[in-house]
Amino acid sequence: MPKRFIPLTEVSEILDVSAAQAYALVRSGDLPAIKVGGRGQWRVETSELEAYIERMYAQTRDFVATRGDAGEGAPTEG
Repeated sequence: MPKRFIPLTEVSEILDVSAAQAYALVRSGDLPAIKVGGRGQWRVETSELEAYIERMYAQTRDFVATRGDAGEGAPTEG
């Protein structure tokens, strides 16, 4: 059975961002999460992470469609 909730460390690995960036997504409300346990560990529901990724794809499509390929902000490998 797949995990329903994952820790922010796993979120940061999946998105290939720092732990601080993953935490900032949660704190801003962009990525819904819950605090569990006595130490208040953050957990993100995998369906919420997938929904966040889909929203980012949609925003990127809108960005490209409205701004065209001006070269600024073009994706880079790294």
